[in-house]
Amino acid sequence: MITIRNTQRKISIDVEKLHQDAQVILNALRYHDYDLGIWLASDIRIRAYNRDYRNKDKVTDILSFPYHTELKAGERIVPRSPEDRNLGDLIIAPSYVHHDLARWNQSFEKRMQVLLVHGICHLLGYDHIKDEDYKVMKRKEVTLLKKL
Repeated sequence: MITIRNTQRKISIDVEKLHQDAQVILNALRYHDYDLGIWLASDIRIRAYNRDYRNKDKVTDILSFPYHTELKAGERIVPRSPEDRNLGDLIIAPSYVHHDLARWNQSFEKRMQVLLVHGICHLLGYDHIKDEDYKVMKRKEVTLLKKL
């Protein structure tokens, strides 16, 4: 089940479209019946989470909190209990995304799709710290974005 919580009020969000996009991505990944939480939060709230969980005291566009923290990129989740059918949670700051659009030369809707795919990839063990990991993650993101 995809759960979307919108507690920010600055940017109008088409929550149904976000839900549909998330479901398309989960279907493409063959995780259609897994849980995913998406929280659309204020800049203040995401800054607090970024500070508390990443030691970065600044606003960011998205944070990912995987349920399966040891999962490696490309590995499949093997659920051992109903609770294991959980990918994790994403926090997105729409106001920051909107403020940062010029940098990406994308519409707000497209940028939200890119971030959704990016965040879900992080939940599945993909990362971009090393150059070779970045290439693997980027290929996965491009493949998934084509589904949208």
